[in-house]
Amino acid sequence: MIAMGRHAVHASALAVVLIIAGGAAAPASAQLHASAPYAPPPRTLDGSGNNATHPRWGQADTQYPRIAKANYTDGIAQMRDGPAARYVSNRIFNDVGQNLFSENGVTQWGWAWGQWLDHDFGREQDHPRQSVPLTFNPRDPLESFQSLLISIDFWRNAAAPGTGVTTTRQQVNTQSSYIDASNVYGVTRGRLDWLRDGPVDGNPTNNGPQLLLGPGRYLPRADARGNPSAAPSMELDGALITTPTRAAVAGDPRANENIALTAIHTLFAREHNRLVGRLPSSLPAETRFQIARRIVGAEQQYITYEEFLPALGVTLRPYRGYRPSVNSSLSNEFAVVGYRAHSMVNGSFDATEPAGTWSDAKLASFARTGITVKPHDGLVTLSIPLAAAYGNPDLLERVGIGPILESLGAERQYRNDEQLDNSLRSVLFQIPKPDTPDPSVCGLPVVDSRCFSFVLDLGATDMQRSRDHGMPPYNAMRVAYGLAPKPTFEDITGEPGGVDLGSLINDPTIVDFVSLRDRHGRPVPLGTPAAEVDAVEGTRRTTLASRLRAIYGDVGAVDSFVGMMSESHLRGTEFGELQLAMWRRQFESLRDGDRFFYLNDPALREIRIRYGISYRHTLADLIRLNTHARVRDDVFRLPSD
Repeated sequence: MIAMGRHAVHASALAVVLIIAGGAAAPASAQLHASAPYAPPPRTLDGSGNNATHPRWGQADTQYPRIAKANYTDGIAQMRDGPAARYVSNRIFNDVGQNLFSENGVTQWGWAWGQWLDHDFGREQDHPRQSVPLTFNPRDPLESFQSLLISIDFWRNAAAPGTGVTTTRQQVNTQSSYIDASNVYGVTRGRLDWLRDGPVDGNPTNNGPQLLLGPGRYLPRADARGNPSAAPSMELDGALITTPTRAAVAGDPRANENIALTAIHTLFAREHNRLVGRLPSSLPAETRFQIARRIVGAEQQYITYEEFLPALGVTLRPYRGYRPSVNSSLSNEFAVVGYRAHSMVNGSFDATEPAGTWSDAKLASFARTGITVKPHDGLVTLSIPLAAAYGNPDLLERVGIGPILESLGAERQYRNDEQLDNSLRSVLFQIPKPDTPDPSVCGLPVVDSRCFSFVLDLGATDMQRSRDHGMPPYNAMRVAYGLAPKPTFEDITGEPGGVDLGSLINDPTIVDFVSLRDRHGRPVPLGTPAAEVDAVEGTRRTTLASRLRAIYGDVGAVDSFVGMMSESHLRGTEFGELQLAMWRRQFESLRDGDRFFYLNDPALREIRIRYGISYRHTLADLIRLNTHARVRDDVFRLPSD
């Protein structure tokens, strides 16, 4: 908002302001150029050709390059042995229901935007015939969940064609590695053709300029064009497994994974259509589509580099322009170790709106699905557990996109450490059993194991995935990223000298918390309401270093993912030394090796001059422009007070 002073603003100055802000009125220069259509050469959907010398760099369906030498037992493809993943999870990843929050005040937008980016630049392929289940031991003294199965599902990622038999097994990235909004538009012409208004004939260039949206401007469902079986494939989680025609369809198959992700997909589909509406109708439909797509990609880059990375404490070397010698392809190490930050994900979304926003009947229906409804001071708060948010686009529409987007900026995300909420560590993608007497007790404030039939452990899966991809152990990974190895377990965690736990590693009390502290270092009493919202650090009955020693014995044997997540944080960041080094290297290459990076792309300047539309929008700007949500200017961080 611009406040007017005592003197009138000169017309030319106002035009400049509108260009920068992307306001509704086009400046005079844009009006003069409107009769001379501008159609920038588009980015390819799959990322090919970005680099003229190496046209397959960053392209979808190409191999992840490696930073370190692959580490398979047989030198080819066999996963190396190590402690059982669920055994490690129960002793390292287990948060025993105690939440610890970001010490830097990073909101849930930290993990939500992180997931959004992940679905833009990386996706591995499962191998449908290579199931290697993880052991589930119901007699483990630290096991608090039950399962009808004696194992946890795990499938190896598919080997890249021609690898894994006589040569080292490699894996394929099915997404474009570039930050190019492929999660909005897809990486194939067939998917984009379905997503755009107009005929579905395999040729998206004869469609209208807008993306197809359903009632209320939400994502279209699989049956939106009459034949659900002809819709692009979408991954089905939660309730969608039994109601696949209700799946929302988007550029990335994972759009229904949780309602926050579905909301962001909806936001950017709306943003594309908003941009199309600002372009002259005299332009050809394909030109309007490609200009809007170019801006959306730049907006995602701008938010990532100007807001997201700084909020998490990731500082990069200064940008020196496009470097064609830099390969922007996502590295295997970053994809399966460095970017795994699931510890940040909160166990619930707390949406607070004025009383009357939702009818009494709707509030009652929310409660029946496991959502906690809390009226207070003329407001109503919905505490939506992850179990209710998985695979549930219907819930997004019933709650509303505004309240969900607001909720992400209203609470801190969890601390990026070795602990995972049981919504992810034990009951991933599951909904409560049909015979659960009261679903409202299943997810908040602590996941009730009696509500679920199986165990699916994201932390154990992350750990095993690194073995699947032949990742080196922790210290070898540090060396690959230019860091010195850590000689002791205490050096990894930053804790004082530890003890040898011996058989005590199987004592359930070893992971109990004995004290908590807030971000100022002040004590937070255990078991109090403050412990549920203020704790950023905690002390357990045994140190993390002592538990790592009891599990691995040798520092050189620590899994890279486990060691990375166990490191103490560098001040002012959400990361330990190794993870920060991995993020810096990858995000610099994504920037420097992208010919269409927003600080290098001349088309963006031409679009601004001709049509008065700028990509320079914060995430808060985009939320306000496309919803009625009320958000702060910086949605990634809570105010320091």
